[in-house]
Amino acid sequence: MRILLTGRNGQVGAELERALEGVVATDRQSLDLARSAEIVRVVRELKPDVILNAAAYTAVDKAETERAAATQVNAVAPGVLGEEARRAGALLVHYSTDYVFDGAKGAPYAEDDAPVPLSHYARTKLDGERAVAASGCRHLIVRTSWVYGPRAANFYQIIARKAAANEPMRMVDDQTSVPTPAGFLAQQTVALLKTDFSGTVHLVPSGEATRFEFASAVAKKMQSTSRIEPARTAEFPSAARRPGYSVLDNRRAAALLGRALPGWRDLLP
Repeated sequence: MRILLTGRNGQVGAELERALEGVVATDRQSLDLARSAEIVRVVRELKPDVILNAAAYTAVDKAETERAAATQVNAVAPGVLGEEARRAGALLVHYSTDYVFDGAKGAPYAEDDAPVPLSHYARTKLDGERAVAASGCRHLIVRTSWVYGPRAANFYQIIARKAAANEPMRMVDDQTSVPTPAGFLAQQTVALLKTDFSGTVHLVPSGEATRFEFASAVAKKMQSTSRIEPARTAEFPSAARRPGYSVLDNRRAAALLGRALPGWRDLLP
């Protein structure tokens, strides 16, 4: 089976490359999603059976000003990948985000709940989902949330660095979602590839947490003496709006995999 992977240097892409054998892994230098013609060329040359699109424009706040760049990578490129996947008869796995929801529901979001994006980043991710579906290719749209791992300056890394130095922290407790390790996401994606499911699935661990609760759990796991105080989102102004509650319901994923998914606390490094 020929597998094409985009975004090999990203958090999820790196873990997918590690989890799969014989994958053709590309980075921005070998496959720039900002260039549609390049996408077409690479896919047609490789003729993959599976395309894993782990590349994305992920700078949520910068997307408010770098709108064209975010739109090209997050919205246009997935549609091109979808068209080429349909032409090749390939399965396209595309990653999306909990930020497609606005948080107004106040309860975990199921796959069929209506998205209401609050930021340009979120709108581009939703547009990317719709472009993949509209292409007519076999596809698996994987929504996830608060991804962290060892390869980027993510929220976990910030907390861990401060906790290791026993520094005090103020973390917001009015944003709630599900912390998701990149390794977990890759492993469960590989398992989902063994099913024949086509559509959208929410792939996150079980449970939920505010950023304050996540930070507190990380510090406790590290046996840190850092003092962590709760704060409000309004105290940290940002260019992009973020949902206050964007927990994803993972019951569809659990049913497909035939088992309950572990809790986020059990997956802390």
